[in-house]
Amino acid sequence: MYEQIEMRTVFAEHLKKAMTADKNVILLDADLARANGTLNLFSEFPEQTFDVGVAEANMACIAAGLSSYGFKPFIFSFACFVTRRVCDQLMLSIAYAKQNVKIVGTDPGIGAELNGGTHMTFEDVGVLRSIPGMVIYEPVDGDQLAKAIPQILEYEGPLYIRLFRKVPPASWFGAEDYRFNLFTADMLLEGKDVTLFATGIEVTQAMEAAKLLAAEGIRAEVINIHTIKPVDVRSVVESVKKTGCAVVCENHNIIGGLGSAVAEVLVAGFPAPLGFIGAKDQFAEVGKIPYLIKEFGLDAESIFKEAKSVMGRKS
Repeated sequence: MYEQIEMRTVFAEHLKKAMTADKNVILLDADLARANGTLNLFSEFPEQTFDVGVAEANMACIAAGLSSYGFKPFIFSFACFVTRRVCDQLMLSIAYAKQNVKIVGTDPGIGAELNGGTHMTFEDVGVLRSIPGMVIYEPVDGDQLAKAIPQILEYEGPLYIRLFRKVPPASWFGAEDYRFNLFTADMLLEGKDVTLFATGIEVTQAMEAAKLLAAEGIRAEVINIHTIKPVDVRSVVESVKKTGCAVVCENHNIIGGLGSAVAEVLVAGFPAPLGFIGAKDQFAEVGKIPYLIKEFGLDAESIFKEAKSVMGRKS
């Protein structure tokens, strides 16, 4: 189990295994290897690692070129740099050209903490969801990430990993019998009154909110949607048909992210009251996680209140 272990450490460990087994697995970094936990890989795999310097757009194009020759490149940087800054290269050189490049963006949303609003990406999912063929995956904990990496390597095509870097998350997927599927959501708690769809760090907050709701006799269903694009349509519709309403919880702007994806599914398949937990179309600020999670209404108490609100709108 990887409880209380930083996800950058887990990722580096399993990327090392992949690079050892397959010489075509390549790591490219834009001068942030120490911060992203991959620095040791540069000394261990000198022919499979490249530091391009502070040139993220160039890094994306190099990765696209390597992919066209059969290599399997991973490009690493902070989420703000590897999505916003290089959007055109992700679109044209990688996605439009159908290249097999994996994009790893660390410190999404409030994960940037003291780096502040310039580095906090509340819009990366919204940007990349609009690019055809782009898969978006956000791990919940190190155990899920470890099981995801082999499937990510097997997937042929562009894929974005939204990686919470430093703060060790609570562990929800450490059970030996847990079977990960990249394109299927995970049922964490069955309920009948309201569905809580959550991704990334918001899974822990949703589970805490479910406890608050249970204290009032409300049975919440909690579903982790780890792959935001393509979203698991069947799991979304089946759950809301049972509960009649839902709240979407994400460390992202409520515009363009998982909330928008779930809304698109429900408006076509089963219209129902829907609430949104996330940044309310606003820029971020400097702070530590405990402060930021309350400041932006990402905490369990906010989810609890939103769940009661959407339940009140059920017909």
